[in-house]
Amino acid sequence: MRAPLCLLLLVAHAVDTLPLSRRKKQVGTGLGGNCTGCVICSEENGCSTCQQRLFLFIRREGIRQYGKCVHDCPPGYFGVRGQEVNRCKKCGATCESCFSQDFCIQCKRRFYLYKGKCLPTCPLGTAAQPSTRECQEECELGPWGSWSPCMHNGKTCGSAWGLETRVREAGRAGREEAPTCQVLSESRKCPIQRPCPAEKNPSQKKGRRDRRPRKDRKLDRTLDVRPRPPAA
Repeated sequence: MRAPLCLLLLVAHAVDTLPLSRRKKQVGTGLGGNCTGCVICSEENGCSTCQQRLFLFIRREGIRQYGKCVHDCPPGYFGVRGQEVNRCKKCGATCESCFSQDFCIQCKRRFYLYKGKCLPTCPLGTAAQPSTRECQEECELGPWGSWSPCMHNGKTCGSAWGLETRVREAGRAGREEAPTCQVLSESRKCPIQRPCPAEKNPSQKKGRRDRRPRKDRKLDRTLDVRPRPPAA
């Protein structure tokens, strides 16, 4: 009697403990997620240990938290690899996204990015760029260059008004990583009074026909008048 009773108690205890052990390793659902990629997982708290190369991301909702294994940490978090568990850690309070705790990639509203830091105002020597929300180093203007040849419709010859242009480059001399600076330019009107080699002046053709004085030409017409023969 005692042997069968002891055996029955052992079987009952094994049946009670089996679902609990399976619950920690099986794929289940928790706060809107699953246990995909988990080594140890529970239905109440999700993943607590992830497979190799995956990051453990813990999401908190009130007093509850739920773990999930992800390949890449979500925005606002960065990945830290450890000996036992790879975790997703939250960026700084002013960072929208970051590479590490001390290096931001994008800042939140009302902050500007400067050398990995999110600042409320840009430091001296820099200018705020509203489109990118970054602090860009100011450019030093160089001297104006020489005026270009005067041109009209792509030609530097003819008789018309054209335009000549000069540029003023900007940049920081002596720096390996110079900021992207805008190149300034200006133009002005200029006269073009130079005949093109392939063009011929029609007025010159007319002048070459007869350049003699008018008196000489009149004298030739007088000499060309011959006397008529007498009538028979």
